[in-house]
Amino acid sequence: MQKEGYTKLQDYRYERKFVAPELTPSQIESIIKLHPAMFSEIYYARYVNNIYFDSLGMKNFYANIDGMQHRVKCRIRWYGDLFGRIEKPILELKIKNGLMGKKESYLLQDFTLDQNFTLKSLHEVFRQSDIPDLVGLDLLTLQPALLNRYKRKYFQTADRNYRITVDTELHYYRIHSTKNTFLHCSKDDDNIVIELKYDKKGDPTAEHISRSFPFRLSRNSKYVNGIHRLLY
Repeated sequence: MQKEGYTKLQDYRYERKFVAPELTPSQIESIIKLHPAMFSEIYYARYVNNIYFDSLGMKNFYANIDGMQHRVKCRIRWYGDLFGRIEKPILELKIKNGLMGKKESYLLQDFTLDQNFTLKSLHEVFRQSDIPDLVGLDLLTLQPALLNRYKRKYFQTADRNYRITVDTELHYYRIHSTKNTFLHCSKDDDNIVIELKYDKKGDPTAEHISRSFPFRLSRNSKYVNGIHRLLY
């Protein structure tokens, strides 16, 4: 059974996304570190991996395309190696309401991601993990829609009120309920995704923080981008 003691319910926070396709990662990092709010790196860079889920009719995908203010994204996230034995995977329900978002997170049983991966085996992982019954029932209506991976760096202001993540080396893979080879991969070396994150107390001065960056505000969604790159 899963390790006890991990059920995380996050409060709503603001998230602003930016893109800077004309800048290199080193240029972006220099701009962040020179910001008047004094951003500094707070964590080691690491690879982030995700399996995104959607309904048969791609409800979550189209909700994002249509710009619906309230929507829910379901994914499994882990760090480090993309394939092989996946240790400490986290089921995340990312709930969006306009510019604000929060996550419900649940630790899952370890599983293996390789050519033998199937939705049926993943359902067994869900069954053996400590997740709420209603969440488990919702998962039965979803299927794997996208596998992605990127390298993430973390920065924080001196007052700790604002965080920035910078995502590079974006890779997208097709993933199916059965018969996966993971040979169909799309690499996105042109885009760098920058996210500014803060809670309600930081909202009054968030506009000032944002305007000090030469980055372009964007509705960028890695899930939507990946689906477009692989299927359209």
